[in-house]
Amino acid sequence: MKHLLGIRELTVNQITHLLDTAQSFLDISKREIKKVPALRGRTVINLFFEPSTRTRTSFEIAAKRLSADAVNISISTSSVSKGETLLDTARNLEAMAPDCIVIRHSSAGAPHHLARACSASIVNAGDGAHEHPTQALLDALTIRERKGHIEGLKVAIIGDILHSRVARSNIYLLSKLGATISVAGPGTLVPHEFADLIEQGVRIEPRIEGAIEAADVVIILRIQRERQTDAFFPSMREYAVHYGLHLNHLSFAAPDAIVMHPGPMNRGIEISSEIADGGRSLILDQVTNGVAVRMAVLYLLAGGSARSENGTNRSQKSKNASPGSNPSAREGERTRGSSPTNRGPQRRSADGVEEGSPLGVVARDGSITKERRERTRNTKPETRN
Repeated sequence: MKHLLGIRELTVNQITHLLDTAQSFLDISKREIKKVPALRGRTVINLFFEPSTRTRTSFEIAAKRLSADAVNISISTSSVSKGETLLDTARNLEAMAPDCIVIRHSSAGAPHHLARACSASIVNAGDGAHEHPTQALLDALTIRERKGHIEGLKVAIIGDILHSRVARSNIYLLSKLGATISVAGPGTLVPHEFADLIEQGVRIEPRIEGAIEAADVVIILRIQRERQTDAFFPSMREYAVHYGLHLNHLSFAAPDAIVMHPGPMNRGIEISSEIADGGRSLILDQVTNGVAVRMAVLYLLAGGSARSENGTNRSQKSKNASPGSNPSAREGERTRGSSPTNRGPQRRSADGVEEGSPLGVVARDGSITKERRERTRNTKPETRN
């Protein structure tokens, strides 16, 4: 996989592989030292033409936890504000040899445009009302983490479906993994032909209660006021009354139903504070899982598992190796890329400390235990007969 431009193009196996890789990265955020050298020497550029807090910060943290160099560019500080085209911006960035460009743009298809012009891997961080693939992936990871599976679940998506890239990506992904999707919102924001445009089998409900009925997962969407050119509903107050999620609505859902929101939230309009801060809400879990998902995306696209230190494909290097080349060096190269955390084969001593680091012993939090280090220094090698 060279780029991540959308969910619709991905296969079930690719989606599952991304989620499994993200699952392996969750542990890194719980360590005292939250960094691994998987992408050391790689450069990731975050090119954001729209405001963002969670997504941009999440990508930056993800790159830095993989030891990549992260560069942030916003529209206010880019040459686009001086009249430069997106393609010229991309070509100038390409001349600096980045490994990955993460782009958010108000125009649908902008990441695809960059993918045709750049040799770097392109990640779609949201393009207009088209798609937001990493949000759908982190939502799926959050659901799978809580429910244990996605297949067979009933998912209700409530709100501004028409302008939501999150809704589109989630419908593509969750339906691919076997979930049943119901959507609800004002008639002007959920046209009936929408189901045919997205995926067959998406059910449109005229009322929020019908969509939430027996739902295992309830996803609330933000009202996309910046993309609404017309008056799609009379007032925010009326929207809150008829399509905002309140405590009484959860009585229609499954007893163990969970509530999610991609953020930012409009409290009291899209969702009540009692639900947003309640025990069923996984909104902050989504933010946590977002870092792991974006680490997985950057790791897989920027070549963490497929390239060597200088960017050459390892399998190609192995084929081109001369008969007299050092086999131990090749073995060491394979070991360095054996896992996303690049910690090599994991061994655990009797006192619960992980071994296999250059200094011999590393605790779970990344610190070196003094007693074990001294014991390692003073231990004499066994004499072989």
